[in-house]
Amino acid sequence: MKLVPLADRVVLKQQEAEEKTKSGIILTSKTQEKPQEAEVVAVGPGGLVDGKEVKMTVKAGDRVIYSKYAGNEVKLDEEEYVIVKQSDILAIVED
Repeated sequence: MKLVPLADRVVLKQQEAEEKTKSGIILTSKTQEKPQEAEVVAVGPGGLVDGKEVKMTVKAGDRVIYSKYAGNEVKLDEEEYVIVKQSDILAIVED
């Protein structure tokens, strides 16, 4: 199975939460904050959304930062994904 987003939606796979702080303190799963960095898995076609033309600027494989409370979490084939609108993506992470 695969997710195919519609309109201006983007499917993201979250990065794993850090298990250790920079200073070496090990975090339990309850104290770990979900990362806001993710990899783009699939991108919708864009088009006319709410009367405005939306051009998709992200592509599959991009690493992005997205809004903390954005999107819907989905579990498919034991993998967890987040589906967000492109406008909820704040930045593309470049090396």
